[in-house]
Parts: sequence; C-alpha cells; structure tokens
Amino acid sequence: MKKLKLGFIGGGINSAVGNTHRIASQMDNRWILEAGCFSQNNEINIKTSNQYGIAQNRTYGSWRDLLKNEKEKLDAVCILTPTNYHSEIVIEALELGYAVICEKSLGSNIEEVTKIEETVRKNKGFLAVTYNYTGYPMLRELRQIITDGKLGKLTQIHIEMPQEGFLRLDKQGKIPKPQNWRLKDGEIPTISLDLGVHLHHMIYFLSGERPLEVVADQVTFGNFKEVIDNVLCIARYTGGMRSQIWYSKTALGNRNGLRVRVFGELGSAEWYQMNPEELKFNSIYGKYEVIDRASIVSIADELRYNRFKSGHPAGFVEAFANYYYDIADSLIYFKEQGSYFSPFIFNERQAKEGLKMLAAISKSAKNGMWVEIT
Repeated sequence: MKKLKLGFIGGGINSAVGNTHRIASQMDNRWILEAGCFSQNNEINIKTSNQYGIAQNRTYGSWRDLLKNEKEKLDAVCILTPTNYHSEIVIEALELGYAVICEKSLGSNIEEVTKIEETVRKNKGFLAVTYNYTGYPMLRELRQIITDGKLGKLTQIHIEMPQEGFLRLDKQGKIPKPQNWRLKDGEIPTISLDLGVHLHHMIYFLSGERPLEVVADQVTFGNFKEVIDNVLCIARYTGGMRSQIWYSKTALGNRNGLRVRVFGELGSAEWYQMNPEELKFNSIYGKYEVIDRASIVSIADELRYNRFKSGHPAGFVEAFANYYYDIADSLIYFKEQGSYFSPFIFNERQAKEGLKMLAAISKSAKNGMWVEIT
C-alpha cells in the first residue's frame, strides 16, 4: 500500500501521547511521519525531531510555518497540542485544505467545536478525532455483539474511568505535578475534556444512543484544589437506556481502571481495559462465557487485529494503531470520492455532542438538578 505522509503539530518527547501516536501511525506501514512542529520549546522541538528522524528542513519552530510550507507535501496533519490550542490550529489547517487528525478533545467548549464544524462544512474538509479506546479489538467485538442483537434491547450501560494521579505520591513521598494545562478549568472541567469525552464516546460507539438529560456531581478530593478531579453522573438516553458514569483522578489503587458493563434484555457483557483481551458475556439463560481473539468471533479475529496470535495481549498502542489504519482507509476513500463512511472513525459531530453532554454535567453539578441536553 502507498504510505500516507503525516505531519505532527505538538507531540514532543515531553508530551503524554506524542510517541504513542508516532509508533501507532507507523505500526501497519500505512503512514510515514515526515514533518513536525513538536513543541514551542526549541530545545524539545529539536530533540524530538532528532529522535523521530525528521529532516532539519522539515522541522518547524511554529505551527503556522509548518502549515504554510507543507501543504503540497503532506496527506494529513495530526494535532497533538494541549486542548486549548486545538480550535485555532484545526480551523487554520482546514482552511488551507489539509486533512486533519486531532487528538481528543476536539475543543474546550461547544463554541469552539461549532466553529470547527462550520469550517469543515465550508471547506468540505476531512477531520478525524482519535478516541483510542474504541480501537481495542474486543471492544469492537462487543459493538458487533450488540449490533447483532445478542444482548437484545439495551437497558443500561455502566462505565467508569478511575485514575489516581491527582492524589497518589511519588516514590520520594512528594506530590507529582501534572502538566500546567491540566490544572486549569474552564466552562467544562479539564477532567471532563480528558476522561469524560472517552466515556461519552464509548457509550455512543457501543449503543448508538444519544444522551437526553443528566444529573451529576463534581468535586475536588485531591492535591490540586483549583480543578475538579471526581465526577459522577446518571444519564437518560434515547431508546429508554440509562447510564451511570464515573471518572476520577483521585481513585487510589486505580492506574486507569476503565470498565464498561452493558446490560440488555437478553444478556450482558463486560470489558475491562486492564485485561483487554477478554470480553465477559452472560445470557438470559444463565450461560457465562469469556470471549477472546481466539474464540469464534466476528471482528476480533481479523488479521489486522492479530499482529501476534492470541495469548500475547494487544494493548493501548495497538488500539491507537487500529485507529490510524482506519483513518488511512477513510482518507484514501475521501480523496477519491469526496466523502467516506467508517463505523470506527468519528468527527466534529460526535465531538460536539460530547461537549454538550459534558457542559450539561457541569451545569447539573453546580445547580443540583437534572439538566436537559439540547
């Protein structure tokens, strides 16, 4: 296959996900990273460029210089900056005709994403937002099980993403300091932009249902009193489905305890990211089954998900790689046909819906009441 040429804006060696995106994008030989503006810090920018093997004349000190000089050379740019920079960069890239891949959250608020939405429409642009957890093979298998009706009509999804980073001490007994941008809350708390977007997306990915109203609580338990670090929510969805949502950065003992439990009228299923190769299934007849990539499955046994055989776990980076595989297919089709459809790639529409839900959660917590999502 022809390799697609990629440029990074952000994603330096000091970032949380830069090297993960680099490795994942190239894992299946679909992309090659050719240019970048990796950091506003010149030293980090150059170190990153050297480590990633990027030519000096294609390493830029500003993202605007990259967009100006790489337009005819790249198939897409990937935006890996802190969330508060996304909107400006994404809009300018789309205006210049770039296909854009953006790390979640697409924006910091609904207004930013609305402007992005208008820019995509005006320029007939390509935009993909990465929510890497839905790249896990067994989570995609769960989606197929639901689509095939094996759980029947869905009644509940209970989903949680507890972490401990805002409370746990390091090995010297000191408080580790997160990146500065994670310690500033806007209209939507940063924890919601960081974790909540994933949970909203997974519920939609699995069920296809949309949130109608929420009642929520948000609080600060940890070492950084200026930001919210724990959110609880009950949500009512289309189709009569209910959801219970919890995400936290002060849940001691949880590194990243992402867990999804789906309940239907005919059965239930559970997936836990710390054991990502297994999907637990229960039927209305009392049957209990553990499914993995070696089972009789519909999605997870595809060759692309089996870079190595079952029994040797696929994980976080591979989930990102699955996303980049899908983005490559979608972008190639988009370039040929002017549009595309993928059940695995999502854009500004789903991002906007997610921010509406997160804004409603914040409003509900402040006002102590159910809030309708409009």
